Amino acid sequence: MKIAVLGAGIAGITAAYELNRDGHEVTVIERESEPASFTSYANAGLFAPAHAYAWSSPAAPKILLKSLWRNDQALRFKPSADPAFWRWMWLFWRQCTAERAAINTRRKARLCNYSQSVFHETLARAPVRYDGNTGGLLYFYRNPAAFEAAAAKSRILQEEGCEIRTLDRDGAAQADPALAPVKDRIAGALYAPNDESGDCRLFARNMAGWLKEQGVSFRFGTTVSALRTDGDRVSAVQTDKGEIAADGAVLCLGVYTPQLARQIGLNLPVYPVKGYSITAPVSGRNNPPSIGGVDEENLVAYAPYGDRVRATATAEFSGFDRSHKPSDFAHMLKIMRELFPSGADWGACEYWAGLRPMTPEGTPILGPTHLRNLWLNTGLGHMGWTMSHATARITADLIAGRRPQIPLEGLTAAA
Repeated sequence: MKIAVLGAGIAGITAAYELNRDGHEVTVIERESEPASFTSYANAGLFAPAHAYAWSSPAAPKILLKSLWRNDQALRFKPSADPAFWRWMWLFWRQCTAERAAINTRRKARLCNYSQSVFHETLARAPVRYDGNTGGLLYFYRNPAAFEAAAAKSRILQEEGCEIRTLDRDGAAQADPALAPVKDRIAGALYAPNDESGDCRLFARNMAGWLKEQGVSFRFGTTVSALRTDGDRVSAVQTDKGEIAADGAVLCLGVYTPQLARQIGLNLPVYPVKGYSITAPVSGRNNPPSIGGVDEENLVAYAPYGDRVRATATAEFSGFDRSHKPSDFAHMLKIMRELFPSGADWGACEYWAGLRPMTPEGTPILGPTHLRNLWLNTGLGHMGWTMSHATARITADLIAGRRPQIPLEGLTAAA
């Protein structure tokens, strides 16, 4: 079939890979000039099944409310006049129960573990460079009580197949020697030896180059405006550069998915949640972290990528605003300077803010629609890099009429 993949973020690129692998004639349509230029541009890059907790938890409402007068909260709430914002927040609030958090966490962990196995299959077939690090990830705590609570909480992920080890401060410093000078600030850590990291943008762009060699077409600088339908089917994708005929389409437009979906009668609860990152260069004199991790009580995630270190923080519920100012990065930069004072040139950071396409549950929306040849692969949220390989394989399986390898309960528009 001739299949149009709408969007060239990590969800669209991995979907194009799986569809090309199945023998389809694939065209990827992207508004930006290069792949991974929006949400996937400078995300954390942690490939982290062992950190697949649902954001919508009993603790979330209190954190969001506290953020109205404190700027150091991991979740920030900035009220908007947009009615869609309040509808989405109401749905998010309804997920903030212990029961719903457990269900959503299990679904996320199952999807992420499957995605990691698909990712390794992909790398064996298409060995693209992405500055990957397979040394595990370290999730450390400064407060003994918080560490004990986290160790107990991690059982839900262990039950879903994630290997998680508890370490004392010496064990944390052994896992990453760059933390040795500050180990006295660490009460304990959870080490996930199978978690990994890598530059999502680099992977997406190098994969796009590999896919071009396999015959995949890319239309960059092309904005999708509508879908032309004929009865219960999509017949063409309408863009600002003209129509593109297709036998089918996969919707991977991230935060812009709902606008297009509404035109064909679909109401999808995908809304942007803003994140911030810094990327600092590493020179020969620096002592960067050897593996990625998360300072859990500050919720600052970080990872080394060859000649650079990236740190990310904050989930800001503030609509489609992508602007940023120096104070938005002050907290994470302070934490990184404290943890790794010689880890990078912190005075030469690249600053970025992007929009994560979140669902209230934190799980993606996949599968068929009421149009027989339109499929969804959207709402991957803050774990798009980790989830994307699974969601792409599932999408290809559904299009081919194959049964996906994991249950799709709670992961489809019909759920």
